[in-house]
Amino acid sequence: MKEAMLYEKMKDKQVRCRLCAHRCTIGDGHLGLCQVRENRAGTLYTLVYGRTISQAVDHIEKKPLFHFHPGSLSYSIATPGCNFRCAWCQNWEISQMPREQHLLGGYPATPERIVAEARRSGCRSIAYTYTEPTIFFEYAHDTARLATEAGLANVFVSNGYMTPEMLDTARPWLDAVNIDLKAFRDETYRRHIGARLQPVLDTLKKIKTLGIWLEVTTLIIPGLNDDPAELEGLAGFIKQKLGADTPWHISRFFPHFRLNDVPPTPESTLHRAADIGRAAGLRYIYLGNVAEETDTVCPGCGKVLMRRLGFNIAENAILQDGQCPDCGETIAGVGMAGTE
Repeated sequence: MKEAMLYEKMKDKQVRCRLCAHRCTIGDGHLGLCQVRENRAGTLYTLVYGRTISQAVDHIEKKPLFHFHPGSLSYSIATPGCNFRCAWCQNWEISQMPREQHLLGGYPATPERIVAEARRSGCRSIAYTYTEPTIFFEYAHDTARLATEAGLANVFVSNGYMTPEMLDTARPWLDAVNIDLKAFRDETYRRHIGARLQPVLDTLKKIKTLGIWLEVTTLIIPGLNDDPAELEGLAGFIKQKLGADTPWHISRFFPHFRLNDVPPTPESTLHRAADIGRAAGLRYIYLGNVAEETDTVCPGCGKVLMRRLGFNIAENAILQDGQCPDCGETIAGVGMAGTE
């Protein structure tokens, strides 16, 4: 075990965790809502430090991050646990393991080993993903600092339920984030996720303010978050608060976990959402879990700059100083020269 970061001691051996927006007050001998942080005699410990439940080499596009060193590889890691309990979780076997099975699976892997494996695999970055990286922050923190020293970038794929304190602590080494903005109604977050909407919106704005590269993903679920008015509000928020150059990934839902009675999202719904995003002024929109609309297109002249097949870049137009070679439009992103 390792003592946790970002918590405060209180009276009667209670502690308050300041890592995620739940800000759990935890009594002696009890766990936080995430089930992987425990108060022992007034000291908060992380129970998943160095305990990987998943390690894999992925294309950065799988995160999904399409405007951050596109075409590169990312070494992905996760520990068990999550501070959300989404009914449709695609990785529920590991994210909900502590809650559903009262078990912390995985195997030891030091930060040094993770960085060494990432370099040996030819990766450009390390991605803290699959579950929620906020709940294994200490592990990510130590790994990411070593990764930065080794010339690797660090990426979070997150639900966005972070505190400003956590983001400030991560700023020196956190290079890019994809946040899953699951809905644009607080009721949906309360009923289906066990959280609130506003902290996620605050996190998105904070990430932008800190200058960390940001992309947003929304999984469209029939009858839950596919109302056009809600999508208009969501797209409008991205445009107005995060900027027109913020990529929006719109993904298709398939039945999973506790949401097996809901049909897959019609592809027409995704196209309608994309139209809503374009009408709101978003310049980079991508569809996920469908076999189309994953190319990066110049918003100025419409030239296809990166043609993708799955997560692979099939064709790449060489950008000149980050600009479209045909019209000179500046293309938002980091490392947008293409395959690296």
